[in-house]
Amino acid sequence: MTLALITVVAPGTQTTVQDLAGRPGLWDVGVPPSGAADELAFALVNAAVGNPDTAAGLECVLAGPVLTCDEDRLICVGGAVRNATVDNLRIRPGMVVRWPAGAVLDVGQLDGPGMRGYVAIQGGLDVPRVLGSRSTFILGGFGGHDGKPLAAGDRLPLGRRENLLTPLSVELPTMSDSWQLRVIPGPHGAPEHLTAEGANAFFANDWIVDHRSDRTGVRLIGPTPGWARTDGGEAGLHPSNVHDSAYPVGGIMLSGDTPVIVGKDGPSLGGFVVPAVVIEADRWMLGQLRAGDSVQLVPVTLVAATQAIEDRRRWLTDLRQEPRSVAPWTGAPDRPEVLHHGERSATAPPYTIRCAGERHLLVEAGPAELDLTVRVWIHLLAQALRDNQPVGVAEIVEGVRSLLVAVDSSRLTLIALAQRLAFLAAGLDDPETVVLPAREVVLPIAFDHPEAHEAMRRYATSVRPDAPWCPDNVEFIRRVNDLDARDEVFEIIQAATYLVVGLGDVYLGAPVAVPIDPRHRLVTTKYNPARTWTPQNAVGIGGIYLCVYGMEGPGGYQLVGRTVPVWRLSPADEQPWLLRQFDLIRFTPVTAEQLAHERAEIAVGRADLKTAPATFSIADVRRIEQEAPVDIATLRARRRAAFDAERARWGA
Repeated sequence: MTLALITVVAPGTQTTVQDLAGRPGLWDVGVPPSGAADELAFALVNAAVGNPDTAAGLECVLAGPVLTCDEDRLICVGGAVRNATVDNLRIRPGMVVRWPAGAVLDVGQLDGPGMRGYVAIQGGLDVPRVLGSRSTFILGGFGGHDGKPLAAGDRLPLGRRENLLTPLSVELPTMSDSWQLRVIPGPHGAPEHLTAEGANAFFANDWIVDHRSDRTGVRLIGPTPGWARTDGGEAGLHPSNVHDSAYPVGGIMLSGDTPVIVGKDGPSLGGFVVPAVVIEADRWMLGQLRAGDSVQLVPVTLVAATQAIEDRRRWLTDLRQEPRSVAPWTGAPDRPEVLHHGERSATAPPYTIRCAGERHLLVEAGPAELDLTVRVWIHLLAQALRDNQPVGVAEIVEGVRSLLVAVDSSRLTLIALAQRLAFLAAGLDDPETVVLPAREVVLPIAFDHPEAHEAMRRYATSVRPDAPWCPDNVEFIRRVNDLDARDEVFEIIQAATYLVVGLGDVYLGAPVAVPIDPRHRLVTTKYNPARTWTPQNAVGIGGIYLCVYGMEGPGGYQLVGRTVPVWRLSPADEQPWLLRQFDLIRFTPVTAEQLAHERAEIAVGRADLKTAPATFSIADVRRIEQEAPVDIATLRARRRAAFDAERARWGA
C-alpha cells in the first residue's frame, strides 16, 4: 500500500518532528526526553484530529513551514500559530479543518505572543522511532527526520487513519508576554545555598527571558542571587557550584548567577544549585517563553501542584470541558519539609530525601564534599531501587552524592516512594566492603586541541572577555592550582586514573570522573555564565571533576583537550553509550591528526574503546590514602590557598 506523503515546500525557521512523551527512561545516561516543548498545545491539537497520544506531529519556531499533502487529511494547528492558511484561506487555531490533497498549508509567521506552533495531521507522522520515540533531538542528531530540522523538499510519510477517535475542535490556552510560572521551592535553597533574603528575592523578582534560550533551557535575566556562601568548595569556585546532581525537566538551575530553566532537550546531570522546579501543569509555558517576555516565579504548595495537574488530566480526557482559568495559588518561598532523614550509622552516611518539584525526589547523602564511600552507597541504593522498582518510577539518575528519582504522579506518590527508599536504605551492604565490577579504559587525548581553543575564543569574543579563565583555560587551571608550568596540568591528567562517578554530564553518555588518587585532583571552577558552544568530545575540568562532552553544545568546564566519541548510535549498537559507571579511565596523549583518525574509526564502528576487565573498591582508595597522607594533605592545603587567592582576585 502506498503511503500518503507530506512535502515540505518551505521549512520555516526551525520545524521538527516531535511527539508528546518523547523518550523517557534514558535520563540516567544523558539522553533528554525531547518531545513537544509546549506539551499542552501539542496534546490538544493531536487529540483534536483523533490521533492517539503516541502520534507525532510538527513543532515550529517563529515562522512555520509551507506544506502540501498528496492525500486529503484533517489537520489542527495550535500553540502560537495565528496566521495559518490553507490555499490562502485563514484557519482558526484549535479548529479541525480539511486539508485537501494538493492544497498548500502555510503555517505563517509566529509573531507573538508565544514562541512555538504545532501542526497535527490525522494519522500522525510515520517516521522511524529512535530509542523509542519519533521526537527530534537536534543536538544529538537523531529522531524525527534524520535528526534534523526540516528542509525544503523533504517528504514525510503519514500514518494510517483507521481506528482513530472522532475529531473534535478544541479551545487553546491564552498566550501572553507576561507569564506567571508556578514553582515548588527547592530542592536547594536557604540557608545552605541562598540567604533567607536571597531566597525571598528570587521569587519576588520579575525576570526577563534572554535571547539565548532554546529547547535545552530558558535563560532568565535579572539580579544576582543572594548567596549564603562564598564558593562551592571542591565542586567549584562559584557559590552556585555543587557536586554533580541530576536535574528535573523544569528545574531552575543557577548556572553561575544566571537562572536557567531546564528544557525538554536539556542536560540531565550537572553541578549547579536548583532553587525551584516548575510544576508539571505549567511546563507547557516553557515552550512559549519568548525573548523579552517577563516571568514571575510563583511558589506554590505540593498540594496545589497536584491539584493543577489533575485538572489538566481531566481536561485532556474530556475535550468538551472548558479549560479552567485558575489564578496561581500563592505559597511561602520555603522549601517543602524533608520527607525523610536518615541518621549516620556504621555502614551508611546521613542522608535526606526531599521533593524536587512534585514529580521527583532527591536523595542527598553525606556532607557537601567528595567522598567515594558515599558515591558507592548512592549506587547501592539506586541498584536496590532498580531491583525493587515500584510501578510509577520513571527515571533513576545517580549523582556524585545524590540520587534523583522521577515518578509518574498519576501512579505513584512521592510519600510512598520516600518510604520505599528509606526501607531499601536500611538494608544496604557496607560500601567499604563492596567490590564493584569495572573496566580499565584507555582514551587518547589531544591536549590543547584547536577545537578546544576555538570554544575559548568564541566565549571571549561573544560572552565574557573579562572572565579570569580567558583567554586560556589551561593557564587558569595552572594558576588556581599553584603549578609552576602550564604543561604540569597535562602531566597530572596523564598520570591520573579517573573513576567514572556519573554518566550524562553534558549529554549522551558523557562521563563525569574524578581521580582516585587525591594528589591528581586539580581544582578549578565552571564558567559563569556557561559557554554556548563546546566541541563534541572536548575534555574539561570543573571543580575536581573531569568531563568528556558527549556532543556539541553548551558547557562550563575548563577545557584541556579532546578525545574520541563516548556515544555511538547506529543500528548495530544496542547500547550507544560506550562508558559505564565506575569505569577506570586513563588518558594517553596523541596529536590532533592521530586523534582525528581514531575518532573517525570509532564513529563508523571500525574501532572501539580500548578496555580490560577490572574492579573498584573503597579499599583501593584507602590504600592510596595510607601510602601518602603527608603528600595528600600538603597538596590539598597548597591548592586551597591558590583557590582562595584566585577568588580574592575576583573580588578585587
